[in-house]
Amino acid sequence: MAVHLRGVTTVLLPGTGSDHEFVQRAFSAALHDVGASVLTPPPQPHRLVEAYREDLDHAARAAAPMPIAVGGVSIGAAVAAAWALSHPHRVVAVLAALPAWTGAPEAAPAALAARYSAKLLRRDGLVAATAQMQASTPNWLAEELTRSWAGQWPWLPDAMDEASCYVAPTRSALSGLTVPMGVVSATDDLVHPVEVGIEWVSAAPRASLRTVTLDQIGTDPAVLGAQCLAALRDAGA
Repeated sequence: MAVHLRGVTTVLLPGTGSDHEFVQRAFSAALHDVGASVLTPPPQPHRLVEAYREDLDHAARAAAPMPIAVGGVSIGAAVAAAWALSHPHRVVAVLAALPAWTGAPEAAPAALAARYSAKLLRRDGLVAATAQMQASTPNWLAEELTRSWAGQWPWLPDAMDEASCYVAPTRSALSGLTVPMGVVSATDDLVHPVEVGIEWVSAAPRASLRTVTLDQIGTDPAVLGAQCLAALRDAGA
């Protein structure tokens, strides 16, 4: 059954250290094209996951009795998928961009990167840690993170530590997802491996995967939203 998002409130959550400005650029154009109402709440780094859940709860209450669509990037996608699993009658679709791990993070690259960045920020401070990040990160991503890190300081290390411990939906949990899910992974992203996207899609009953590259995201972040919606259409076909 095809998924129709016209008039549907769609809540998108940022990844760790990122922010609502990036999510808005990534998703708004594609969702507005299909008539969805887009919400991109800013992260609250001192209570990251709890605030994300509250954002989803509030959006669902405001939209009632209509269901909502949920999604996000990295940990934002994981929290959104978990919320959808917990509220099966209040959601119509999940849009998951760059999922980072399945179940417990353990040694997932994104969790290790978050812990390392948190340690660096606490030890060296925002300016020095940002400079080190810029030296080892593609230019477009360094620009994004420079802005979002400054906006979330001084609570940013707390958000990174919290995210690095978050238990994402397991394969078993994803097998119970009753709504369609569109997933996008980047084939050359070592922090958010494409294998995780494949795992999510193979576990969920109605899910599909589209892939992009990091260069494509850097050229135009809107490719994430466009490909998420394309995957959602595949999943709902």
